[in-house]
Amino acid sequence: MSDRGPAEQIVDLDRLNAWPHLAGLPGDGPFTAIAPITGGSQNLLFALTRADGTELVLRRPGRHAAGDAASAAFARESRVLTALAGTGVPHPRLYASCLDDTVIGAPFSIVAKVDGFTPRGRLPGGYAADPGWRRELALELVAGAAALAAVDPEAIGLGDLSRTEDWLNRQTPRYLRMLEGYRESAEYRASESPAVGPVADWLRANVPAHGRIGIVHGDLQFANVMFRRDEPRLAAIVDWEMAALGDPLVDLAWILTAWREEGDPPGSDPQLQPWDGMPSRAELVAHYAGLTGRDVSDFRWFQVLACFRLAALLEGGYFRALNGRMDRRIGEGLHGYAGWLWAKAEQEIERA
Repeated sequence: MSDRGPAEQIVDLDRLNAWPHLAGLPGDGPFTAIAPITGGSQNLLFALTRADGTELVLRRPGRHAAGDAASAAFARESRVLTALAGTGVPHPRLYASCLDDTVIGAPFSIVAKVDGFTPRGRLPGGYAADPGWRRELALELVAGAAALAAVDPEAIGLGDLSRTEDWLNRQTPRYLRMLEGYRESAEYRASESPAVGPVADWLRANVPAHGRIGIVHGDLQFANVMFRRDEPRLAAIVDWEMAALGDPLVDLAWILTAWREEGDPPGSDPQLQPWDGMPSRAELVAHYAGLTGRDVSDFRWFQVLACFRLAALLEGGYFRALNGRMDRRIGEGLHGYAGWLWAKAEQEIERA
C-alpha cells in the first residue's frame, strides 16, 4: 500500500520535479506539496507549491480520458492560452505544458493560480448580499465574451484553429446528425423530444444572411469562469479545450441558455442563488452589442442554436446512460434539462 496521498498517486512529484522545464517556472526549488482543487469536470486540477512557497496550478485529464483525445484537447488549450497572452481576455497565464504522457503518465499544463472562485449554487460574500454585485457579475461575464469577440484570430496566430467555411450553415446538420445517432436505442427513441425536427427545420430555414468569424470559447458558462471575491469582477475564463473559430455570438447565446427570467418554460431553476438583481437576457444582449458594436438583430437564431446544440450534447449523456456507460440517474437528469432546452427553443421560435 502506497503511503502517498491521493493527489500524489495521480501526479508523481518526483517525476514532475525531474521535468527539465521546471527551471523555467516561477519560483525556486522543487515542488514540495500537491493538493486537489475542486471544480474541474473533464479535467483534474491540483494546487502545486514550490519550496519557496510559490503556488501554481496543474491541470491534467481525468483518469479515464482517452489518450489521443486528451492530448488533442490539451494541445488546443495550450495553443489558445499562449496566443491570448497580451490580449484583453481574462485567462489563466500558461507557463508550460507537456502534451504527451512521458512525465506524469498523462498530458498536463501548469498555469498561474487565479485568485477567485467559480460561481455555483449559493453565491458567497457580497454576491449574496448585494443585488448590485449580482448584476455586475452578469455584465462582467458578457464583457468577457465581448473581449474574446474583439480578438482577431489571424493577428494572434489562430487563423487556422478550425474550419470556418460556411460555418453558419454547417451548425444545425452537425448536431442533428449527433441526435439522429442516438436513435439506435429504442428506449431513447421512445423518449426523444418531438421538438427535434421542428427546431432543426426552423434553424435551417432561418440561417442569418451574414455572420462573422472570431474565436469562440465553446463552453462559456458559470462553471468555466472565475470571479474575484473582493469585488464583482471577472478574474478569468478557464477551460479552453473546446475553443474554435466561429461566430462569437454563439458564446453569448451559450451564456444565456443558463439564464432564467419570468415567462420562461417551467421546470428549471437558476444555477445561482440568490438570482434577483440579475439583468434580463435582452439587457445582456444590448450590453454585448454596445461593447462590440455588433448587429444583434439575428441573435434569436443563435439563441435557438445554442439550445439545440446544448440539448444534443446533454442527450448524448442520456444515451450513454441508457447503454450503461453513465450513471442512470445522472443521465436522466441531463435528459430532463434537455427537455427544458427544447421547450425554450420552441418558445424563442414562437417569438421570432
